Amino acid sequence: MGTERGQERADRGGLRVCVVGASGKLGRYMVQHALDRDYEVVGVCREKSVGKLAEFEGRITVVAGPTDDREVIGRAVAGCDAVLTVLVPWGVHGYSTGTAQAVLDLAPAGARLVFSCGWHVARDDKDVYSRRFLAFTRVFGALARLVRVVDVDDQVEACRRVFDSGTRWTVVRGSDLEEGESEGLPVWSRHVGDPVLAGNTTRRTDYALFMVEAVTDDALVHEAPAIVGRRTPSARAHARPPESR
Repeated sequence: MGTERGQERADRGGLRVCVVGASGKLGRYMVQHALDRDYEVVGVCREKSVGKLAEFEGRITVVAGPTDDREVIGRAVAGCDAVLTVLVPWGVHGYSTGTAQAVLDLAPAGARLVFSCGWHVARDDKDVYSRRFLAFTRVFGALARLVRVVDVDDQVEACRRVFDSGTRWTVVRGSDLEEGESEGLPVWSRHVGDPVLAGNTTRRTDYALFMVEAVTDDALVHEAPAIVGRRTPSARAHARPPESR
């Protein structure tokens, strides 16, 4: 965990973990996976979404407010060993960027920071995208900004700031998500375009599982794994040991 205190807590299943964006579908799965590991959980969500966390009442601490509010994030991450952040590019006012920056600035020194985003966020020039994917991203992004609902570029900027930070970060890049029973820990690659990712689907609960597993996997520090469900045909055909990715 980067600190003796964090390692001691991990050994006894006593980590304090903050989930930023806890009320969403992915966030709720992360909360459950963290609780399954006997972690102490702090959840951050907007005031109007607190009711979505009712199933966890009495088991987690909820800090209500916008996730890009620095005062809210500061209170939530205090004393945490890890922060799991759902980067949601709502609106056109830099919501994801504000959220990421607040976490980067205010999380305790040495904390494990794990962020979620889509495949469209490139880690480096070794990520390869099909023309179809790039065209869809451009069209969707333009339409979403036009109606002022989502700004895909905001998520890209948020991740750039994470990549450039000196923190112990991991950015988990997700494929298309679906509901369903867990298939186990997803398969991952360092680069989009790897044949292992061609299946392009992951169970949402398994995406959350990967996020939580990353907290104690130091091999993922400063990695931006692109993930896919381990039972997809591409994962079955091309899966290989982590060191060969």
